[in-house]
Amino acid sequence: MVGKLVLALLAVALTPLVGGLLAGVDRRLTAWLQSRYGPPVLQPFYDVLKLLGKTKMVVNPWQALSASVYLAAAVTSVFIFFMQGDLLLIFFVLTIGAVFLVVGALSAPSPYSQIGGQRELWQMLAYEPLLILVFVSMAMVTGSFRITAILEHPTPLLYDLPLMFIVLGYVLTIKLRKSPFDISASQHAHQEIVRGVLTEYSGPHLALLEIAHWFEVVLVLGICSLFFATSALGVVVLLAATYFLEILIDNVMARMTWRWMLRSVLTVGLVLSLVNILWLYVA
Repeated sequence: MVGKLVLALLAVALTPLVGGLLAGVDRRLTAWLQSRYGPPVLQPFYDVLKLLGKTKMVVNPWQALSASVYLAAAVTSVFIFFMQGDLLLIFFVLTIGAVFLVVGALSAPSPYSQIGGQRELWQMLAYEPLLILVFVSMAMVTGSFRITAILEHPTPLLYDLPLMFIVLGYVLTIKLRKSPFDISASQHAHQEIVRGVLTEYSGPHLALLEIAHWFEVVLVLGICSLFFATSALGVVVLLAATYFLEILIDNVMARMTWRWMLRSVLTVGLVLSLVNILWLYVA
């Protein structure tokens, strides 16, 4: 138990570093795919440090509270994950953070922030049922929602849940705010609602949201790693391929409407989930 606690605390301390580096690598790979040089890999850290040094400005107290709760939920989720806790508990904590992100956006009178908050709700409606089904399918294979049971499973979950890994890819694309699902808060500010849910945030509070996003990215990639937890090399290869594929999809696909997102994600995701779960049940 003490060993798990030390590991979880160390993971929480290192996650912002890993998340920031992933964001930097993301930018460089995106630039490479677009025949550009791109910013330094450490540029995300420079941006966050600059934001932390700016004067605090908020439209109302709800914004400050929402940013803090969003970060706290992301940190708590990562802590529970590395404590090898319950997947359902991770889901509920993540949901609390997402709800407060929406509350912060809707508390501002800006039309860009309001529309971004509404679209964030649509995104939650799209990915949360799929994430629950992913966790349910893991429990069907291992007999428990605890990460400990998954790590003790003798064979990779990917063999039994190939379609559920694709479903998890939809969740990852939405959480990474990648095209075609970057409808509520584009990382590149190239959409009609500017930065959506993040429009009215600035300075230290925007930095908190960026750091929380790094925590969420590491968490979702951690959940992806559970599909090949029996091999360290397999985990590295799987995560590297998955993350590169996400960047590639972001660069070759255009952003779609929220209606298209909701229809396509739920339709394809639910069909794949049903087929994989029925296969498990029959097998």
